[in-house]
Amino acid sequence: MAGSADGGWLRPGQHAVITGGSSGLGLELARQLAGRGLAITLVAQDPHRLSRAREQVTAGAAGARVTTQSVDVSDPEAVEAALDEVRAASGGIDVLINSAGILREGYFERLTHDDFRAVMDVDFFGVVNATMACLPYLKESRGHLVNVSSMAGMLGVFGLTAYAAAKHALNGFTDSLRIEMGPQNVTVQLVCPPEFDSPMVATLDTYRTAENRAIVKSVPPLSVTQVARETIRGIDKREPLTIPGMASRLTWRASRYAPALLDRYFQRRLAAVYRGPMSAEAAR
Repeated sequence: MAGSADGGWLRPGQHAVITGGSSGLGLELARQLAGRGLAITLVAQDPHRLSRAREQVTAGAAGARVTTQSVDVSDPEAVEAALDEVRAASGGIDVLINSAGILREGYFERLTHDDFRAVMDVDFFGVVNATMACLPYLKESRGHLVNVSSMAGMLGVFGLTAYAAAKHALNGFTDSLRIEMGPQNVTVQLVCPPEFDSPMVATLDTYRTAENRAIVKSVPPLSVTQVARETIRGIDKREPLTIPGMASRLTWRASRYAPALLDRYFQRRLAAVYRGPMSAEAAR
């Protein structure tokens, strides 16, 4: 498929399906892609939020073709039926962006089995479900798959044992799938941003542990606009890995080439604020 006039792969008239499209990064990606002339299908669970998101996208891109599909990505049968419906109505799918996600932060001793299952169901199995359902259509179009992970999928983060486990699983899945799909002309991109402004992070800020804050804020947070822009630049290049933000890329390199040094740095930051689960329990 030919690229756009500016040399990128994306072009007007292509169709992008975005899970988690009713808010946060998914919504911002929809805005920017619609502004470039792509048809957009927003996928999320809440139909009312989807309706508002559609209005926001169309308001920012005159004439944009934006449809919505309400489905729980953790339900594989429902996801398959929903994406079959999207394909039948649209005639094809060129890009699938898996951006749906949830987060649980807290001391491991305070998290529950249900917390781990909830995060895995959405952040890992939700991606698997949507990818399985959409892959035949991406093969038809020689399309592009984007899985939105996190820096927490590349290194350990205090308080994110459930979230980081799901994102590490997602990274391994994405890297393996990229190798499998190469001969079938489907390109696969992994996106690992640091924290950025989003409703999920705004909620996290109301309850996160001091230790998590000390670690996470060592990498400057980004705007959702920048994360979306760098993600789309990666789609245009059909690149395998996108790590938005220079500080994020430096942290990733440190984790690969000087892991002991990075660990000592994090431990020093923790030492200044550490309270631990027992202190947190006593403060309740």
